[in-house]
Amino acid sequence: MPFSLPALEQAAAIVHQSLPPTPQIRWPLLCEALGCEAWVKHENHSPVGAFKLRGGLVYFHHLAAQSPRPVGVISATRGNHGQSIAFAAARLGLPATIVVPHGNSREKNAAMRALGAELIEHGEDFQAAREYAGLLAASEGLHMIPSFHPWLVAGVASYSLELFRALPDLDVVYVPIGMGSGLCAMIAARDALGLKTRIVGVVSAHAPAYALSFAAGEAVYHATSTRLADGMACTTPEPTALAMIRAGADRVVQVTDEEISAAMRLLFTATHNVAEGAGAASLAAALQERESLRGKRVGLVLSGGNVDREVYAAELARA
Repeated sequence: MPFSLPALEQAAAIVHQSLPPTPQIRWPLLCEALGCEAWVKHENHSPVGAFKLRGGLVYFHHLAAQSPRPVGVISATRGNHGQSIAFAAARLGLPATIVVPHGNSREKNAAMRALGAELIEHGEDFQAAREYAGLLAASEGLHMIPSFHPWLVAGVASYSLELFRALPDLDVVYVPIGMGSGLCAMIAARDALGLKTRIVGVVSAHAPAYALSFAAGEAVYHATSTRLADGMACTTPEPTALAMIRAGADRVVQVTDEEISAAMRLLFTATHNVAEGAGAASLAAALQERESLRGKRVGLVLSGGNVDREVYAAELARA
């Protein structure tokens, strides 16, 4: 899935019609904790609180040019992808149906409804929700929006271009992995700009499918049990994403819920920013590898801040 620099810049121009660049900030307390020059890319500062909005804007830009125009769209999500779809669909006046698994984040569900989406709860995990969304798409004539697609990757790459153009000499960047669009976008932007930055993917140790697949060289199914990193609760990797990740990522690091919890607390203490579990995973991985980061310039993608209040309060209160 090659992406030229002009193609990524075109996608970024589409994104920036609706979303200003998000900041990358060097936080002294994080630098102190990691023993390096640490820069946080604040994708929690988007209008839906997560990086996914960028992909949705580009996807719907291209969808609007298709003929015939779909009667409506449908997708499955744990939350941030769904908010992106609902936001972009509303701008085009397209009805959006979002399928989430039972027990999904209440506040993410509320946000999707507030953006105008019809929300359906089905299944016990994302995979079950995705399969049901596919059945509804076929039976009701809706356009099914996948969780991974070149248009989504191109849109998400706009944040990577922002980061690399501000900091072209980063030694390493840590990127959380859900279904793979964020990590693939970072790889695409780095390669298009001709940079040498090492890119490290981060998964939950309780949802290790991408890490296992990265090592095996093929998609490997694994059940999920994470209580904090719902944005990384992938059971079945996308083969196209996996191929791009294996070709362009340095490695994939696994972080536990305990490490993510500690990173959520540190991000609040050091930056007073809210990070959901997946959003804190990059810092958790850097803390795990901090001995190898001494004296280096490190990028940390804070991919989102959409965490339920009760969950976040409980993690902040822990010793």
